[in-house]
Amino acid sequence: MDTDILGTLAVREKGLSITPTAPKPRQVLALLVVQADQMVPVGMLSEELWGGRPPRSARPTLQTYILQLRELITAALEADAADVRTAKDVLLTVPGGYLLKSGGGGSDVREFERLAGLGYRAMDAADFPEAARQLRAALALWSGPPLADVHAGMHLATQVKRLEESRLCALDQRIEADLRLGRHRELLAELTVLVSRYPTHESLCGQYMLALYRSGRRGEALDAYQRLRATLVRSLGLEPSAALSKLQRSILMARPDGSPATTATATATASGSGSGSAGPGSTGSGPAGTGRLAPVG
Repeated sequence: MDTDILGTLAVREKGLSITPTAPKPRQVLALLVVQADQMVPVGMLSEELWGGRPPRSARPTLQTYILQLRELITAALEADAADVRTAKDVLLTVPGGYLLKSGGGGSDVREFERLAGLGYRAMDAADFPEAARQLRAALALWSGPPLADVHAGMHLATQVKRLEESRLCALDQRIEADLRLGRHRELLAELTVLVSRYPTHESLCGQYMLALYRSGRRGEALDAYQRLRATLVRSLGLEPSAALSKLQRSILMARPDGSPATTATATATASGSGSGSAGPGSTGSGPAGTGRLAPVG
């Protein structure tokens, strides 16, 4: 069984779609796919479909949705006469719930996690070209928000949030790798969109500031910091992190020719020697703007 959820929901058995068109069965299938090869309790499925107020007919209605899914699976299995499995071998009824067997098929989520993991390891090894390549390949698997065409109840919404956070982390690290490779001008358009979409994301703002600074746009880099600070104070009552404040100061101390001041360079260089330290000449490596930083100059 092949499953795609990084965008619209697409589930295939033997290459044939088993994705229902009706909203509720799609929701059931989506939760089973997200938890593939694990038992999904009936109570969880009920909460996903109806929240905390399931109708009296919840159990038989859910059984009807399972039956509809099995009919689609049966049609796909029957296309291969050599396959002796039945739909109940793929979508199992187990004590307390249901279990969808993936059979080791393809999964865009698993492939994303594999490629992103390779990218993170390359970042740790300071192999920035490889990190950028692997993380770019991981992000290319996304065609839109996860489960974009499925109504998300309480459980799917949690999974969607988890996946979106994983994507944002991979994106953050891919941009970090590109900055390390001197691709600041190529990043400006993308970062302009991202800081607008995530107005309190300190790491992205720091990367945007760095790209602007390296492109000779120091005033705009400082303006980006002030916008973030105003947003954080207004919406969360927080000041920017120490790492971002140091980056702002290093930009302020730049010489007229655009090179960083000696003290800022020294601090940034020192901060790069430890994976847990943060310095003024860099952007954070994680979603909250923490971690090793890239030099300003």
